[in-house]
Amino acid sequence: MKHTYLLDSVVLIEHLNNLPQATKWLVENTGKSQISVVTRMEVLSGYRPLQAVSIKKILDRFSVVDLNREAVDLVAALRNEHRWKLPDAIQAGLAQYYSLKLVTRNTKDFPPEKFPFVVVPY
Repeated sequence: MKHTYLLDSVVLIEHLNNLPQATKWLVENTGKSQISVVTRMEVLSGYRPLQAVSIKKILDRFSVVDLNREAVDLVAALRNEHRWKLPDAIQAGLAQYYSLKLVTRNTKDFPPEKFPFVVVPY
């Protein structure tokens, strides 16, 4: 199955916090989603070491998109253009570089009417 989505951290965090809409979206899109290094780091850094073991098992179900030179250059250009924080620029740059839809609830930085690569899942 071809990957369609790049998950922003908030979707996984809301799933881990038992938000039913997040869990439903993830279940319905199993196999279609990847994560970035940013998502993996942000999700893992929000939990104590004992919790991190089970969190890693969940995160390991997703492939992690690569940060290569071309993607990094795009991230830098987007950050300069939109004045995004670096983690947000990485998410946006990787989504665009790999032709993925960025699944996020961060409509402040990523209003979907302005950025067609953004999907607000619920």
